[in-house]
Amino acid sequence: MLKSITITHFFKGAKMIENSKRIVFKFGTNILRNDTGEISLAHLYSFIEDISYLYKQGREVLVVTSGAVGLGAKKLGVDTSTSTTLKQAAASIGQPLLMSIWQDGFEKYGITTAQILLTEEDFSNRRKYLSLRLTLHKLLENGVIPIINQNDAVSPSELEHVCFSDNDKLSSIVASKLDADLLVMVSDIDGLFDKNPKLYDDAKLIPVVEKVTSKIEKLASGASTGGRGGMITKLTAAKVVTSSGLYAKIVNGKIPGIIRKVFDDNVGTVFLPNQNLSHKKRWIAYATNIMGKIKVNSGAKKAIKENQKSLLSVGITGVEGKFKRGEIISIVDENNNEFARGISSYDAIDIDKIKGEHSDKIDEILGYKYDDDVVIKDNLVLI
Repeated sequence: MLKSITITHFFKGAKMIENSKRIVFKFGTNILRNDTGEISLAHLYSFIEDISYLYKQGREVLVVTSGAVGLGAKKLGVDTSTSTTLKQAAASIGQPLLMSIWQDGFEKYGITTAQILLTEEDFSNRRKYLSLRLTLHKLLENGVIPIINQNDAVSPSELEHVCFSDNDKLSSIVASKLDADLLVMVSDIDGLFDKNPKLYDDAKLIPVVEKVTSKIEKLASGASTGGRGGMITKLTAAKVVTSSGLYAKIVNGKIPGIIRKVFDDNVGTVFLPNQNLSHKKRWIAYATNIMGKIKVNSGAKKAIKENQKSLLSVGITGVEGKFKRGEIISIVDENNNEFARGISSYDAIDIDKIKGEHSDKIDEILGYKYDDDVVIKDNLVLI
């Protein structure tokens, strides 16, 4: 049985969602298309109309939208499923078409939009991330709705390795970094069910999830037809958002007027916040590029997890990757299970030389020392 929540917690959450000022809406490919695979202008314009209504209530809105590859592929008359290069070409054709639809729609309501195309480096490079954050804040301050998408045309890693794991992950990072109150993932399903509703008629909707646990994750199925995501990526996005102290919600975009109904308790699945990481630790935990891996022994794991200590070289048993000092790395135990992430104080090649050694030998081995700690505790986040 799924863990229940208190009535007080539930109604407090409902009130917080109702009072959300800054909202990120994520629209997947499938919810923007009709039965023939083309962009459904009726659907999209209905979303624009309802977002405009919320905007004029004084709420700040960011839109994360899929659909560029699909639009471009339709225009070219090609199948992009077998070629990353063809997907990039389709994205370069489809992106201006997609943007023009959003822009023209919002202009009819007197609302200015801005196009923001992102790659993984915009988040994994801290200077770029801070610059992006300032830009988005300035747009919102000036009453602009940012229309955000992955920059598929120039970054093959987005398409080939799916760095953002579909726009679900991208939307969660945007919501987390911009201090949004609520992330709404507009899908083609009512929310999270206790079993796959496409296979089981008795599947029941789960209205509230207190925490995305491994038990909850087992309820998810894979990617939906035509898109790159699915319930798995939505749960990953919900985990990012809720660990940042924010709310997330999955709703069915096929329900008429769903955007105005996101504040209703009986619509979709809501995910409640369960912790609140600092901005720096959010960046460390959810940087889109993990540049390498450090394996540690049981003593180091205990020191980090239970005693909130830094990672010392003596507890390191292995290093993977070619990361540099200042880059984000994954920290795993002896069974290769990730339990933390952090900013490395040394290059991978240097850590390989000092692993298993005490800190007082670092200078002797390397000829210099940046720090006694390979990852200092202020730069560590438990996963």
